[in-house]
Amino acid sequence: MSKNGKRFENAIRQYDRSAVHPPAEAFALVRTLATAKFDETVEVAIKLGIDARKADQAVRGTVALPHGVGKDVRVAVFAQGDAARSAEEAGADFVGGDDLVEQVEGGMFDFDVAIASPDMMSKVGKLGKILGPRGLMPNPKSGTVTPDVGSAVGEFKAGKVEYRNDRFGNVHMVLGKASFDATKLLENYAAAVEEIQRVKPAAAKGRYIRGITVSSTMSPGVKIDPANPLPAAEA
Repeated sequence: MSKNGKRFENAIRQYDRSAVHPPAEAFALVRTLATAKFDETVEVAIKLGIDARKADQAVRGTVALPHGVGKDVRVAVFAQGDAARSAEEAGADFVGGDDLVEQVEGGMFDFDVAIASPDMMSKVGKLGKILGPRGLMPNPKSGTVTPDVGSAVGEFKAGKVEYRNDRFGNVHMVLGKASFDATKLLENYAAAVEEIQRVKPAAAKGRYIRGITVSSTMSPGVKIDPANPLPAAEA
């Protein structure tokens, strides 16, 4: 068994994996389980009662996490002229038009978010087969196709994250680092859950939030009670 495997097995023995916890208790547990030598990433997985095959039940958008995700978010912007200058001034890591399209076609994916001005989408569109599977394709619903690329760059650099359901109806979001204090993780988590509740599709039937699991990079998952998903419910 590998060293990481042993760490995982030891973590499992520390708690009941089938138990559900209030949010504060769950994050306290996740932080104790994050014993790797690097600063582990903390993530939430939310299982939704949607039919992911139906477009009218898709869950997708962005949410601003109050404390960011604990890392420098690398942003690529497809823009020209004034929009390109605005993106550069806002701190974008890569800015370009045809040249940036060519770089991505050639296998350059050193960015976490891709933003495009509307006039560039006729060219960026051909990158769909490359960027789509990586979750990097600019899209108006997520605020990554916009004429105000400078503001978008600033928002993503400050802690805005994208989310979208997968084909199983699950939404995964990074919430920060294990080194964050419990309050920051809880506040980021609350912002994420409130956003998912806000965008509940009208066509979704039955219980909407069916399961919530939080974990760090190397730890097993810790379940949060989906009937009481927000920290305020603990009061």
